[in-house]
Amino acid sequence: MTEQNFDDMDFLAEDSDGIVVDSPDENQKFEHYRFVADKGQNMLRIDKFLSVRIEGISRNRIQQAAEADCILVNGQSVKSNYKVKPLDVISIVMDRPRRELEIIPENIPLNVVYEDDALMVINKPAGMVVHPGHGNYTGTLVNAVAYHLHRDNISDINDPRLGLVHRIDKDTSGLLLVAKTPEAKTNLSGQFFRKETKRVYVALVWGNPAEDHGTVEGNIGRDPNDRMRMRVFPDGEQGKAAVTHYSVLERFGYVTLVQCRLETGRTHQIRVHMKHIGHPLFNDERYGGNEILRGTRFTKYKQFIANCFALCPRQCLHAQTLGFVHPTTEEELYFESDIPEDMQSVIDKWRAYSKVDVMI
Repeated sequence: MTEQNFDDMDFLAEDSDGIVVDSPDENQKFEHYRFVADKGQNMLRIDKFLSVRIEGISRNRIQQAAEADCILVNGQSVKSNYKVKPLDVISIVMDRPRRELEIIPENIPLNVVYEDDALMVINKPAGMVVHPGHGNYTGTLVNAVAYHLHRDNISDINDPRLGLVHRIDKDTSGLLLVAKTPEAKTNLSGQFFRKETKRVYVALVWGNPAEDHGTVEGNIGRDPNDRMRMRVFPDGEQGKAAVTHYSVLERFGYVTLVQCRLETGRTHQIRVHMKHIGHPLFNDERYGGNEILRGTRFTKYKQFIANCFALCPRQCLHAQTLGFVHPTTEEELYFESDIPEDMQSVIDKWRAYSKVDVMI
């Protein structure tokens, strides 16, 4: 079977608003992707055939594409219940040309904590997407880095000239490491792979952990029921191994400030692991932390939570410390970033609330 890269399959992305957009010529179609079924292909519904071949795409989204006549088999549109046969040529078409992912340097301010000839450490604000993708082709940290480093004509976020060594979520703030040379990127990426870096996060979580220290182990993979979320697979048969160590910093009764140290770096790792043990991150909408999970039913308390959510309209998670060995000098470097104002204001409110609650 042959296939194309699906990184720009924006019309099927989970956060897409629709399948088809208006076109000056509604009869003109552009082929975006093509599959050729193997000679030994068993009869299989086309929505299932495509869903197992396109990472991050649900069968529901593929069914919508079929309803919009965007899926062709041997040149003819088919519905989602079509059974794929050996050597079928399957095309995905749209009424607009493919958009190639081009990384455009943009003059976006960066909070550079440290920089030398080999690398730079950036303090990323919450709300900034790290790299271009569906719905975020510009305005990302990678666009800003490309401008800062005077990099042009880049179409691959893994291009060594960009130097992105690791990533953090859009709504997570904190320290990010960028290599400035291919040699530095190879060295630093190796440190991450061998788990030699030191990464510590601060998080505000719902509930009151029973122990002051703990370790969460459990494979993390995409949730089959909601492909925008990750989940823990305790049996280890799916997902990738993940280990998170946590320590309690301060208890506020209904929420707790914790420090999390990563051994691995899986997608949404801290968010998923803390939810798995019953302590979702405060105001983490994707993992249920944007509901009142602990506390009272009094109106005054509900208003207090609403005020906290408004102060920090994101998951309360900050990449506070980052340590690694310099790829050239071999010096061990260690950086620390203050908790940003939005998250700190919520911590301060909980600290004050817990003292008043104890007095009452």
